[in-house]
Amino acid sequence: MNVKCVVCEADVSLPENCCEGELVVCQDCGTELEVVSLEPPAVEEAPQVQEDWGE
Repeated sequence: MNVKCVVCEADVSLPENCCEGELVVCQDCGTELEVVSLEPPAVEEAPQVQEDWGE
């Protein structure tokens, strides 16, 4: 199962037992992608982890 990278539009292969929420990396641009749907397969750019400073 392949999807298009949302940043560079390269083909990205999803693992066979992939599930929603799984993170994959585009081999062309290195962007971390989050699987948001399997039917049809779709990814979005993974959110960046931010520190919670208690504010």
